[in-house]
Amino acid sequence: MTLVAGVDSSTQSCKVVVVDAETGHVVRSGRAAHPAGTEVAPAAWWDALLAAIADAGGISDVAAVSIGGQQHGMVALDAGGEVIRDALLWNDTRSGDAAEALRDEVGREAYAARTGLVPVASFTASKLRWLRDAEPENAARVAAVALPHDWLTWRLRGYGAAGHGPGGDLAELTTDRSDASGTAYWSPTTGDYDRDLFVAALGHDAILPRVLGPAELAGVTAEHPGVVAGIPVAAGAGDNAAAALGLGARGGDVVLSIGTSGTVFAVTDVPVADPTGTIAGFADAGGAFLPLVATLNAAQVVDTVAALLGVDHAEFGKLALSAAPGADGVILVPYFAGERTPDLPDATASFAGLTYDTTTRANLARAAIEGMVCGIAAGLDAIVVAGVAVDRVLLIGGGARLEATQQIASEVLGTPVTVVPPAEYVALGAAAQAAWALTGARPTWELDGANVVSSPPHPSTRSAYQVVATR
Repeated sequence: MTLVAGVDSSTQSCKVVVVDAETGHVVRSGRAAHPAGTEVAPAAWWDALLAAIADAGGISDVAAVSIGGQQHGMVALDAGGEVIRDALLWNDTRSGDAAEALRDEVGREAYAARTGLVPVASFTASKLRWLRDAEPENAARVAAVALPHDWLTWRLRGYGAAGHGPGGDLAELTTDRSDASGTAYWSPTTGDYDRDLFVAALGHDAILPRVLGPAELAGVTAEHPGVVAGIPVAAGAGDNAAAALGLGARGGDVVLSIGTSGTVFAVTDVPVADPTGTIAGFADAGGAFLPLVATLNAAQVVDTVAALLGVDHAEFGKLALSAAPGADGVILVPYFAGERTPDLPDATASFAGLTYDTTTRANLARAAIEGMVCGIAAGLDAIVVAGVAVDRVLLIGGGARLEATQQIASEVLGTPVTVVPPAEYVALGAAAQAAWALTGARPTWELDGANVVSSPPHPSTRSAYQVVATR
């Protein structure tokens, strides 16, 4: 049996799966937590990767490895390959004003035409502009900029560790199409960096990772605890693109993911450029394109309201289903962390429709799930308007495991949803990429155990939500 390993270095944790390269069957796995917050020292990701590898029993027996990671995070490196400051993550909204400045200077339509997206606080370019304006001394030291999966791939190959391995050779930084497309200074259409936009963000030019093809190798591992030297390392991918690989998503599939963020994305053969900024015209990890809409508020909405009600997730789901669709007019606009779509980084959450009669635990629970899904559902609408075919909606993510979320999603979206079994799809996608790089052929692993949930549509839930959310 030939084994490959896939890594998901996400916002909250690092997961490692070791799988059979032929079937995709998971042989063993491991995980380790990441620090909380929107600003994290990259060294914590490295420590978590080694801990997750150890928890998985090591990866010295695998034939290839690949790393999927949270998109957009800014890893600023100096000329010696040292990290200059803690990385700003995708959900750090302090760069909202910087994104607005870039949009004003370049123009929305120009940005969309040149990069497939329009800057919001999440994207790397916005964070670089924030660094230029808020920490000019740190900005001046930047010799290279990487993303989380880029930096971890580089470290796994032995670079970036002072006094160890080959050192901080910045020219050895690599990335892939999917992660590069989330920076706002790389074009999915041309396949090239837009250096003028990069300089507009940071204030000067710097080294950027070489963009690898879907089956291209970044190099080989150095020796680390649980890792032998010489294991081929694949290109890696951004988390959503890796999830699409793990799901085997093809044309006509739209994936709705409810995790730390809420995302809607589809695989298409042609790029999508949306000057409104609602859709980010990303590239995928397989040579196609991945138009995506993201919200900042997803599974944590349920966590927060469940904690408020003093119940666990199972009881929260029962409460939600005991209320009528529409929650008797109770509506939650769930902008607890501000919002990315719509672009409202300073927004806050609010309940509406509360009266003495409607303020019940059941209505609050249902309104939380309905508000979360309504926010994400706007992304599906935008993708349909952009001309993307939708034959099947796949529902994934930790926040999608509640039966209440599955039923309410079908009601709100007005369509059946295919609920795929819980799995580490980002890590599985990274493993599929490792197998692809190893064999030269994209694997076709079966997606077993999917369940179709179909609930009667309830369009008034969305229309009522829109009235409150757009006030």
